[in-house]
Amino acid sequence: MRSEGGNVTLGAAAFITSCFLLLTACDPTLPPLRGQMEVASDPYAVFVGGSGPNSDLYAVRPDGGRPIAITFTSVAELRPDLSPDGGALVFLRGTSLSDSTPATVWVMNLLSGSERELVLPRGAGRPQRVGWGPGGASVVVAAERGLYVMNPPPAPAVPRAVKSHERTTAESSLSVLLGRPVFARIVPCQRPVDVCVSGDSGAALLARDARDPVRWGDDSVAFFVGDELEIRPLARGRPRRLVWSNPPARPREMTFFSGRRER
Repeated sequence: MRSEGGNVTLGAAAFITSCFLLLTACDPTLPPLRGQMEVASDPYAVFVGGSGPNSDLYAVRPDGGRPIAITFTSVAELRPDLSPDGGALVFLRGTSLSDSTPATVWVMNLLSGSERELVLPRGAGRPQRVGWGPGGASVVVAAERGLYVMNPPPAPAVPRAVKSHERTTAESSLSVLLGRPVFARIVPCQRPVDVCVSGDSGAALLARDARDPVRWGDDSVAFFVGDELEIRPLARGRPRRLVWSNPPARPREMTFFSGRRER
C-alpha cells in the first residue's frame, strides 16, 4: 500500500514495528552471531566461503554443524583473523565487483556487529595479510610496499611503518605458531601444495596436498584437504575431520578462537 497524505501505510507501519520490537536483521549492526554462539566465550572458527566477489565470512563451532554467515556484501571478504579475546575480527575487503582483490582493511566487533575501516598511509599499496599484535593491542598489516601497525577500534587507527627492531614481533603476528609455549611454526614447503612445520630440529613435512594451515588451540593444528578440514594433535591423539552440514563452496582461510578458560 502507498502512503497517502503523509501517513504511513499499514504494511509499512507493521514492518517498522516488527523491526523495532523484534530486533531482526532490519538493523545491519546487530551482532552476527547473536543467538548462535556466546562471543568471546565459546570456541568458534571463522573462515572464507564462496568465490570471487561472492566470498563471504562464516563462523562454525569446533565440533562442526551448520556454518553461520556473518557477512553478506557484494564484495569479497578475505584473510580473516580473530582477536586473541575472540571479540573482534580483522579481515580484508575487496572494492571491485569484477574480482576478489583485497583492497581495504576492516575490523568487525563481533559483540556489536559494528565495522570500521582502517586506512593505510598513502603509498603503502594494497594490503595482503592482516593479523593481531600481542594481546590484540594492535593490528598488523603486510602491504605491497611495507609492514604497518595500527590501533584497533575504538581508538584512531594512526598507522605507522614497523621499525626494524619491531619487525620480528610483527611478522610473528602474521605467522602460524604452534604450541604453548610456542615450539614450532608453519613454513613454506618445496611443493606449494604441501604444509611444512619448523621447530628446534629443523623443518619437516606435516601434510601433503593440504592448504591454509591454522593454529587450533594450544595442542593442535588444522588445515584443509580438499574442502575438508583436518584437525591434527601436535602430540598424541588421532587426527579428525570437521563434520559440518551445508558448508559454502570453496571453504578456506580459517582462523580459530579456542574459547575463554574459566578461572
